[in-house]
Amino acid sequence: MRVRYASLAAVALLMLASLFFLGTKGFNYALDFTGGTATEIEFAEPVDVEQVRQRLETAGYTGAVVQTFGAGNDIVIRLQPQEPGEDAAATREYSGAAILAAAQPEGNPGKVLRSDFVGPQIGNELALNGVYAAIFVVLGFLAYIWARFELKFAIAAILTTLVDLLVVCGWFALSQHEFDLTVLAGILSVMGFSINDTIVVFDRVRENFRSLKLEPKEILNKSVNQTLSRTIITSFVAFLTILALYLYGGQSLKGMAESQMIGIVFGTLSSIFVACPLLLLMGVTKQDLMPRAKDDIEAELARRP
Repeated sequence: MRVRYASLAAVALLMLASLFFLGTKGFNYALDFTGGTATEIEFAEPVDVEQVRQRLETAGYTGAVVQTFGAGNDIVIRLQPQEPGEDAAATREYSGAAILAAAQPEGNPGKVLRSDFVGPQIGNELALNGVYAAIFVVLGFLAYIWARFELKFAIAAILTTLVDLLVVCGWFALSQHEFDLTVLAGILSVMGFSINDTIVVFDRVRENFRSLKLEPKEILNKSVNQTLSRTIITSFVAFLTILALYLYGGQSLKGMAESQMIGIVFGTLSSIFVACPLLLLMGVTKQDLMPRAKDDIEAELARRP
């Protein structure tokens, strides 16, 4: 609690920076949200990604995103949606066979594993559904913590979680790493991890408020210190798991793992340096956790002569 003002100031700066990058750069949306064609190809031998990209550029597929996934001979090619007004012949050029013919190096045959087209309308629906999912999660957390603790605790927990969410989104806006459905899933899981860490601290706060006769500041400080080792060990183990996924899970899971790693780090820091300082700023007291008992005492005192 000694550094609560410094920690809250640092968090405020991070939030402002994240909002700045989100407003100026925005997300680099993947085909899941913009629409387009995604083709997975398996070659007989490992291929040079840059060479494949140049071959596609020469064949007229401008702006192609070529990435390896799994082994070095497996690649995925993402192409932006076609411009309106293109005829049926142009549409056929975006088939898996046509893309394979353009990308295939000499002497290294390949086969199309999957070729999917996502229309712009479907991409907009996916983006809207992602926003709905995030709102649903936030409201669900708010209702759960309000029912289990008290409104001040619910507000502090939601604000803490939104800080983590905003920092992760700000990083993807700054780095311009591809933002797809797996990244969105990672961000939603970050919200769950962050709220779980915060609830562990708040549960100890509630126990200490009921058993200790100390000032709120001392109780909050003691509660954070009592849960500190558990929080750090749990977060460290979770981080190692996600790090392994980031290093060896392939390109398709890299974005999700990246969002989760950043979320774990900031979720751990926010549960230590943000959640309880917010409670203290809102003036939490012992009576906030026992409103019914307080009402019963007041009613009993009113009945006495």
